[in-house]
Amino acid sequence: MCLIVVGWHSHPDYPLVVAANRDEFYRRPSAAAARWNETGRIIAGRDLEAGGTWLGITEGGRFAAVTNVREPGAVPGPRSRGDLTREFLAGSETPASYLARVQGADFSGFNLLLADRDQLCYGSNRNGPPQVLEPGIYGLSNHLLDSPWPKLLTARRNFAAALPQLPDTSRLFALLADDEIVPDDALPRTGVSLEWERRLSAIFVRSADYGTRASTVVTRSLAGAICLEERSFGPHGQGLQSSQISTGV
Repeated sequence: MCLIVVGWHSHPDYPLVVAANRDEFYRRPSAAAARWNETGRIIAGRDLEAGGTWLGITEGGRFAAVTNVREPGAVPGPRSRGDLTREFLAGSETPASYLARVQGADFSGFNLLLADRDQLCYGSNRNGPPQVLEPGIYGLSNHLLDSPWPKLLTARRNFAAALPQLPDTSRLFALLADDEIVPDDALPRTGVSLEWERRLSAIFVRSADYGTRASTVVTRSLAGAICLEERSFGPHGQGLQSSQISTGV
C-alpha cells in the first residue's frame, strides 16, 4: 500500500472514510478483497505470499492499513508487515494498546493506521511513540504521517473536496486514479533512481512490472454499517475487476 487518506470524524454521517491505493510488483500473488473464510467478520485483500493484508476492516468496525517506509538497501525484518494488520483485525485490543506492544525491530520500516469505533492511531517503527489522532484528514504514503510529498498534498486536498459527495464515492475513486507525474524539481529524494522517483510520484502508478494494483474506498457510518469498494488493476493500469462488500446495521 503506497497511499492512504483517512477522514476521521470529518463527515457528519461517516466517522471513518478511507481512500487508498496499493502499489506492488505484479508478480507478487494476492487475492482481492473478500470475507476471510476463517473469520467472516474480516473483510480484506490477502497477500498470498506471506498471508497478511495491506488493508482491511471488520464487521465490528476495526480498521487497519499499513505502508512500507521507502529505505532502499535496508536489511529486511524477519516478519511480514502484513502480520500487523492481520493480527489487529483478528483481535480485540484498542489501537493504542496494540501499538504499545508491537516489536518494531521484527519488521522492516512500516507505517500503521489502526482504528476501532473510538480511536484512530498511527504508529511507525521509524517515528517514535504511537499517536492517538484527533478528528481530521490524514495522509500517508511511504514516509511518515502527513509528509508533504506532492502526491499526498494533492490527495488530501481532493479527498476533502470529495467528502461532501458521500455516499457517492466517484470523486474518491477519481482522486485515486490521478496518474500525473510530479515535475522533477518537486520530487522527493528517497534514495531511488530518478526514473523511480518520477514513476512513484503519481497517485496512481503505471508501468509494466510495478504499479497500483488496487484502489479501495472504505466507509463506516454512524450506525456502524461498513462498505468496502475495490477496483483491481494489472500492468500499465489495465482494469481487471471491481467489487463491493457491504454490511448493514
